[in-house]
Amino acid sequence: MMTGAAVMIRCLEAEGIRVLFGYPGAAICPFYDELPGSGLHHVLVRTEQNAAHAASGYARISGQVGVCVSTSGPGATNLLTGIASAYMDSIPLVIITGQVRSDLLGRDVFQEADITGAAEPFTKHSYIVHSAGDLPRIFREAFHIAGTGRPGPVLIDVPIDMQQRSIADFDEAKYHRPVDIIGYKPRTQGHPLQIRKALEALSTAKRPVLCAGGGVFSSKAQDALRAFVEQLQLPTVSTMMGIGALPSDHPLYLGMLGSHGCASANKAVRDADLILLAGARAGDRAMAAPGQLATRARIIHIDIDPAEIGKNLPVYVPIVGDLGTVLRQLCEGAHCQAPADWVHTVTDRRARHDSKPIPPAEGFVEPKTFLRELSLAMRPDGILCADVGQNQIWAANHVCVRQGRFLTSGGMGTMGYSIPCAIGAKSARPDLQVCAVCGDGSFQMSMMELATACAEGLGIKIAVLCNGHLGMVREMQDHLYGGRRSATSLTGDPDFVALAGAYGIRARRARSQQEALDALGEMWADDAPYLLACDIAPDYPSL
Repeated sequence: MMTGAAVMIRCLEAEGIRVLFGYPGAAICPFYDELPGSGLHHVLVRTEQNAAHAASGYARISGQVGVCVSTSGPGATNLLTGIASAYMDSIPLVIITGQVRSDLLGRDVFQEADITGAAEPFTKHSYIVHSAGDLPRIFREAFHIAGTGRPGPVLIDVPIDMQQRSIADFDEAKYHRPVDIIGYKPRTQGHPLQIRKALEALSTAKRPVLCAGGGVFSSKAQDALRAFVEQLQLPTVSTMMGIGALPSDHPLYLGMLGSHGCASANKAVRDADLILLAGARAGDRAMAAPGQLATRARIIHIDIDPAEIGKNLPVYVPIVGDLGTVLRQLCEGAHCQAPADWVHTVTDRRARHDSKPIPPAEGFVEPKTFLRELSLAMRPDGILCADVGQNQIWAANHVCVRQGRFLTSGGMGTMGYSIPCAIGAKSARPDLQVCAVCGDGSFQMSMMELATACAEGLGIKIAVLCNGHLGMVREMQDHLYGGRRSATSLTGDPDFVALAGAYGIRARRARSQQEALDALGEMWADDAPYLLACDIAPDYPSL
């Protein structure tokens, strides 16, 4: 016989989980009691929200489902923003929460919260365990749902008595039987008729553009995308979540499109007569007026989630299926290429856009040049985790992603994401260089995780771009609210270098471009944590 808590551990081990992120409490203590001696490494974060963000970073780099754990009540509710962030960006997570005893549910006892109900809008599915004997089935289904189809978070709420109850020994052979859930059958192959229609549209297009979204990474379709783009010589733009789907320096890559994107990408989409959306939802930040766009161009939309196709803009050829599979199907049938004059026009425009010099900021660090140099100083397979705000826009438009990854919170735009995400990414691949880029506002939303990085011996690097304000909100107030600035000054900020020193982390402050560039050699000299605080001109614009 085994306890439910012991079975939970065995389920995670059977799923190949090595690392999980969490914060214990009374209602999840039986589970934590079984952790020592298991094959699982637990990373103790300093607040529960960051457990979900760290699990997100881990999932995005490991290719596995990320796992985070908390206790009931406030522990569980603190996870909600992290769960919502993962849901919006289609990141596979399994979230395990402790819960009060089954017989006390609904009585508003100490630290009881209806977390399955609260998280319902942000999860693919959720479970509350009513019988400890169901734990193996629930865990197996949860991992299957989280990691298949359109990935996303799945919540398992486990009352403490279900963790304590004795049940039959764990049967690993039975656990690994194929999962068959009625009504859940994600389609992976593109329909042959739709594939044929898409190929016909591509063959007659005079000005085609491919738009790569975050679905490229969800389906692990980077190689398939590159093969397709190069075979058809398709000019390619990306959404923010699709940055890195093609290397930033690829000759056919035009940059990020959207309200905060670059001119070459937006003009190419404006002029296109055919747009192939590859794993992109065409949200408002990427396409402000998708209806107008569809009147000028035929839209081919590939997505594994049929609910996304046609949701934001009319589609000429919808294709439901796994992106990598569909792109390979298209490659097999394609016998055309984009017209050479069109390719020359858009790539030449990008070259001219990139060649524009950026004026230096006297007495400050110029963030666009600095972030490009930061990315080039990393090894080609390095991982850059951008936070939210002006720092995100500067990074998205100017870092050079070669063989590595660009991670950020796109759909939810969650400030404080970058540092726990970097911790998760470094936990997944300790051999890779990982850097978090954040503003002085977003840094203070997760700076407590410096302790986690130190405790785990994770050599993440942190670049804090300090302009003394909530820069993007202040910019909005200047442009849309008559310059009436309200609640955006970060007066009272600590000395970030001294703060890092209190954690035993090497740190430096840069007050000029040269100081910042000089610090990069020191930053990447070893694999120890490092913080670089850069002074940015308060009025430096996002674009």
